[in-house]
Amino acid sequence: MVRRVAIIGAGVGGLASIKCCLDEGLEPTCFERSEDIGGLWRYSDSLDGGRVTVYRSVISNTSKEMSCFSDFPCPEDFPSYLPHSLLLEYYRMYARHFGLLQHIRFKTTALSVRKRPDFATSGQWEVVTETNGIQESHVFDAVMVCTGCYQKPYLPLASFPGIDTRFKGQYLHSWEYKDAEAFRGKRVLVVGIGNTGGDLSVELSRVAAKVFLSARSSTWVFSRVSDHGFPFDMVNTTRFNHFLEWLLPSALMNRIRFRKFNSWFNHANYGLASTKSSYFKIIINEQLPFCLLSGTIVLKPNVKEFTESSAVFEDGTTEENIDVVLFATGYIFSFPFLEESVCSLSNDNRSLYKRIFPPQLEKPTLALIGLVQLTGSVMVGAEMQARWVTGIFAGQNKLPPTSRMMADVLKKSPVKRNPYKRENLKISFISYIDEIASCAGVKPSVLRLFLTDPRLALAIFFGPCTPYQYRLMGRGKWSGAREAILTQWQRTLKPLRTRVVDDSSDS
Repeated sequence: MVRRVAIIGAGVGGLASIKCCLDEGLEPTCFERSEDIGGLWRYSDSLDGGRVTVYRSVISNTSKEMSCFSDFPCPEDFPSYLPHSLLLEYYRMYARHFGLLQHIRFKTTALSVRKRPDFATSGQWEVVTETNGIQESHVFDAVMVCTGCYQKPYLPLASFPGIDTRFKGQYLHSWEYKDAEAFRGKRVLVVGIGNTGGDLSVELSRVAAKVFLSARSSTWVFSRVSDHGFPFDMVNTTRFNHFLEWLLPSALMNRIRFRKFNSWFNHANYGLASTKSSYFKIIINEQLPFCLLSGTIVLKPNVKEFTESSAVFEDGTTEENIDVVLFATGYIFSFPFLEESVCSLSNDNRSLYKRIFPPQLEKPTLALIGLVQLTGSVMVGAEMQARWVTGIFAGQNKLPPTSRMMADVLKKSPVKRNPYKRENLKISFISYIDEIASCAGVKPSVLRLFLTDPRLALAIFFGPCTPYQYRLMGRGKWSGAREAILTQWQRTLKPLRTRVVDDSSDS
């Protein structure tokens, strides 16, 4: 029987895991190597011993209603899209409200997580930690690794000949970026057009002499501000839209998406994306199109090579006098504390059952939380994973036999591609959350609700798929879930109504 649970990391996944352990009557101990909670979202001016954090100006890409904890709505006076300071304050409120801080050991690094000699029967782990230079050994019945996707910067220098042998300028990874001031007056090349690459290019364009943005793949850009000014994810991440995606052929759905994206601006005219591309990705950036239109950012293809002071691109063009190259090339999973037999499986999350459990373990007492990139909030995904995992640890949920777990893993990993590229991890938000919620027995039944509570059913099916939906039934049911769903639009609009205008003709 699992009782004592070790939790590695006190970011959003770690906080959710502590709370879920307490809900199931388990005894969590969280080890956090820094002095505070928040993980990635706790900004620091320094590189802080290699800890990956957000940069100074970052604002969340998912709205507060779509990315909050399922039984703890964000304050109604918080804006829909939160800067890192407010998001961290929300995490502090959550930790205080549920009494989580007393279960965290700060400034404590997990050095190793190893199977006990009798693991095949006990499922126990030996965890060695270090605090202020003093090492301790602990025995736990289960371990939840909550270090997430953003662990070790991925810097593919071998793919860019000359960058570390001929190029005389500066190059760095985006994790080293804090603010734009150090780049004032310089000619900067940003490599990578994910959300980070797009954001940093826009920010640098305000102070740099020139910014070049190198893109390798077709990229569709959309705004956080959607129809009628509502948050994009609240308008588009609905069960109705999810049903249409299941019902309609993928070619037709792509055509509808492309038409929608191009209704804002024609992506082909800007060199960003073509409707004929077989592979594409989506980023969120309201300002990038205007920067391209105003020439403060120049879009370029993939870099072929570097000379002493210039970048040569695959289309044969060259940009001279490049001062700084900023690589926004993502991160590599890294679990240096796990023993090799487990670590080798965990370095590619597609080898994990439901992106959580190493399926070959004799006992399912190790779970990796937050190691998944969703089309929506990974915070919601991490909490749902933690709810299911702690239910398994407490004996309320069961995993299938190893053979079935392995078959499921193979079915969902038809092609082995580069596990370090984050875009390969993105999966449908509603599909994944519903899948884990079904395993945990907490997925809402919309059909049943149409019979018993039509108003709520309509809000769930046609409205945003907010996390409160997963607190309507099953273990962990929350009495405030219905009210939270029916008032989610009021909380969205409340912070905007700081100046009221008379518009009585508006229906």
